[in-house]
Amino acid sequence: MKQIEKAEGIGGMLTAFRKLARGRKKITFIGCPGWCNPFAELLGYVLRDAGKEMVFIPNLRKDMAARVEMTEYGMQLGEKADPSTDTVVLLGGLAMPKMEVDVNGLKNLIDEITGTYPDRQILGACIGGVFQKAGWDKLIDFDYLMDADMEVTTYGFK
Repeated sequence: MKQIEKAEGIGGMLTAFRKLARGRKKITFIGCPGWCNPFAELLGYVLRDAGKEMVFIPNLRKDMAARVEMTEYGMQLGEKADPSTDTVVLLGGLAMPKMEVDVNGLKNLIDEITGTYPDRQILGACIGGVFQKAGWDKLIDFDYLMDADMEVTTYGFK
Protein backbone atom coordinates (compact mmCIF):
# COMPACT_ATOMS: atom_id res chain seq x y z
CA MET A 1 0.00 0.00 0.00
CA LYS A 2 1.42 3.38 -1.00
CA GLN A 3 0.14 6.85 -0.21
CA ILE A 4 -1.13 8.59 -3.35
CA GLU A 5 -2.71 11.72 -1.88
CA LYS A 6 -3.16 13.52 1.41
CA ALA A 7 -5.96 15.98 2.17
CA GLU A 8 -7.56 17.50 5.24
CA GLY A 9 -11.07 17.60 6.62
CA ILE A 10 -14.41 16.46 5.27
CA GLY A 11 -13.89 18.50 2.08
CA GLY A 12 -10.61 16.71 1.42
CA MET A 13 -12.25 13.32 1.87
CA LEU A 14 -15.12 14.24 -0.47
CA THR A 15 -12.76 15.56 -3.14
CA ALA A 16 -10.64 12.40 -2.95
CA PHE A 17 -13.75 10.24 -3.28
CA ARG A 18 -15.02 12.22 -6.28
CA LYS A 19 -11.66 11.65 -8.00
CA LEU A 20 -11.73 7.91 -7.29
CA ALA A 21 -15.30 7.64 -8.62
CA ARG A 22 -14.41 9.15 -12.01
CA GLY A 23 -15.11 6.78 -14.84
CA ARG A 24 -17.18 4.46 -12.67
CA LYS A 25 -20.80 3.80 -13.69
CA LYS A 26 -22.48 2.49 -10.56
CA ILE A 27 -21.43 2.62 -6.93
CA THR A 28 -22.66 0.26 -4.24
CA PHE A 29 -21.82 1.18 -0.66
CA ILE A 30 -21.76 -1.61 1.92
CA GLY A 31 -21.90 -0.63 5.57
CA CYS A 32 -23.67 -0.85 8.91
CA PRO A 33 -27.13 0.64 9.25
CA GLY A 34 -27.20 3.78 11.36
CA TRP A 35 -23.45 4.31 11.43
CA CYS A 36 -22.45 3.95 7.77
CA ASN A 37 -25.46 4.99 5.71
CA PRO A 38 -24.95 8.70 6.60
CA PHE A 39 -21.41 8.37 5.23
CA ALA A 40 -22.77 6.80 2.03
CA GLU A 41 -25.17 9.73 1.73
CA LEU A 42 -22.38 12.24 2.39
CA LEU A 43 -20.00 10.64 -0.12
CA GLY A 44 -22.85 10.26 -2.61
CA TYR A 45 -23.63 13.96 -2.35
CA VAL A 46 -20.50 14.93 -4.30
CA LEU A 47 -21.71 12.68 -7.15
CA ARG A 48 -25.33 13.88 -7.15
CA ASP A 49 -25.01 15.44 -10.61
CA ALA A 50 -22.60 12.88 -12.08
CA GLY A 51 -25.27 10.56 -13.49
CA LYS A 52 -24.12 7.60 -11.41
CA GLU A 53 -26.50 5.14 -9.86
CA MET A 54 -25.72 4.63 -6.17
CA VAL A 55 -26.95 1.91 -3.82
CA PHE A 56 -26.48 1.12 -0.12
CA ILE A 57 -26.44 -2.42 1.31
CA PRO A 58 -26.87 -2.64 5.10
CA ASN A 59 -24.46 -5.19 6.59
CA LEU A 60 -24.44 -8.13 4.14
CA ARG A 61 -28.21 -7.91 3.43
CA LYS A 62 -28.22 -7.73 -0.38
CA ASP A 63 -32.00 -8.15 -0.29
CA MET A 64 -32.27 -4.79 1.51
CA ALA A 65 -30.21 -2.83 -1.05
CA ALA A 66 -31.66 0.66 -1.43
CA ARG A 67 -31.00 3.49 -3.86
CA VAL A 68 -28.98 6.48 -2.58
CA GLU A 69 -30.70 9.44 -4.21
CA MET A 70 -31.05 13.19 -4.07
CA THR A 71 -34.20 14.44 -2.32
CA GLU A 72 -35.39 17.81 -1.04
CA TYR A 73 -33.55 16.94 2.19
CA GLY A 74 -30.27 15.98 0.53
CA MET A 75 -29.03 12.48 -0.21
CA GLN A 76 -31.18 9.80 1.37
CA LEU A 77 -31.97 6.12 1.01
CA GLY A 78 -34.89 5.44 -1.31
CA GLU A 79 -36.54 2.48 -2.99
CA LYS A 80 -35.01 -0.99 -3.11
CA ALA A 81 -32.47 -1.40 -5.91
CA ASP A 82 -30.32 -3.93 -7.73
CA PRO A 83 -26.94 -3.97 -5.94
CA SER A 84 -24.90 -5.27 -8.91
CA THR A 85 -22.10 -2.81 -9.57
CA ASP A 86 -18.72 -2.03 -11.06
CA THR A 87 -17.63 -0.22 -7.88
CA VAL A 88 -17.97 -1.32 -4.26
CA VAL A 89 -17.31 1.12 -1.43
CA LEU A 90 -16.80 -0.64 1.89
CA LEU A 91 -17.49 1.62 4.85
CA GLY A 92 -15.39 1.25 7.97
CA GLY A 93 -18.17 0.45 10.41
CA LEU A 94 -18.22 -3.06 8.96
CA ALA A 95 -14.76 -3.75 10.40
CA MET A 96 -15.56 -2.62 13.95
CA PRO A 97 -15.31 -5.68 16.22
CA LYS A 98 -18.75 -5.19 17.78
CA MET A 99 -20.38 -5.45 14.34
CA GLU A 100 -19.18 -9.07 14.00
CA VAL A 101 -19.22 -8.99 10.19
CA ASP A 102 -17.96 -12.19 8.57
CA VAL A 103 -15.19 -10.98 6.26
CA ASN A 104 -15.47 -14.13 4.12
CA GLY A 105 -19.19 -13.53 3.72
CA LEU A 106 -18.38 -9.96 2.71
CA LYS A 107 -15.86 -11.15 0.12
CA ASN A 108 -18.49 -13.53 -1.30
CA LEU A 109 -21.01 -10.67 -1.49
CA ILE A 110 -18.49 -8.48 -3.31
CA ASP A 111 -17.83 -11.26 -5.82
CA GLU A 112 -21.56 -11.80 -6.27
CA ILE A 113 -22.48 -8.16 -6.94
CA THR A 114 -19.44 -7.44 -9.15
CA GLY A 115 -19.42 -10.78 -10.99
CA THR A 116 -20.43 -9.41 -14.39
CA TYR A 117 -17.98 -6.47 -14.22
CA PRO A 118 -14.44 -7.44 -15.26
CA ASP A 119 -13.09 -3.99 -14.30
CA ARG A 120 -14.56 -3.94 -10.81
CA GLN A 121 -13.08 -1.61 -8.25
CA ILE A 122 -13.12 -1.94 -4.47
CA LEU A 123 -12.73 1.20 -2.39
CA GLY A 124 -12.57 1.45 1.37
CA ALA A 125 -13.58 4.52 3.36
CA CYS A 126 -12.90 4.54 7.09
CA ILE A 127 -11.95 6.66 10.07
CA GLY A 128 -9.09 6.00 12.44
CA GLY A 129 -7.51 3.10 10.58
CA VAL A 130 -10.35 0.70 11.37
CA PHE A 131 -9.69 -1.49 8.30
CA GLN A 132 -5.98 -1.74 9.12
CA LYS A 133 -6.64 -2.42 12.82
CA ALA A 134 -9.00 -5.26 11.87
CA GLY A 135 -6.47 -6.61 9.34
CA TRP A 136 -8.96 -6.19 6.49
CA ASP A 137 -6.41 -4.26 4.40
CA LYS A 138 -4.74 -7.67 3.96
CA LEU A 139 -7.97 -9.69 3.61
CA ILE A 140 -9.88 -7.52 1.10
CA ASP A 141 -8.48 -6.83 -2.35
CA PHE A 142 -8.84 -3.02 -2.09
CA ASP A 143 -7.93 -0.89 -5.08
CA TYR A 144 -7.99 2.23 -2.89
CA LEU A 145 -8.40 2.90 0.81
CA MET A 146 -9.34 6.32 2.19
CA ASP A 147 -8.56 6.62 5.88
CA ALA A 148 -9.67 9.81 7.62
CA ASP A 149 -8.69 10.99 11.05
CA MET A 150 -10.61 13.49 13.10
CA GLU A 151 -9.57 15.69 15.96
CA VAL A 152 -12.51 16.77 18.07
CA THR A 153 -12.41 19.66 20.52
CA THR A 154 -15.46 20.56 22.58
CA TYR A 155 -15.63 23.98 24.21
CA GLY A 156 -17.91 25.00 27.07
CA PHE A 157 -19.06 28.54 27.69
CA LYS A 158 -21.16 28.25 30.86
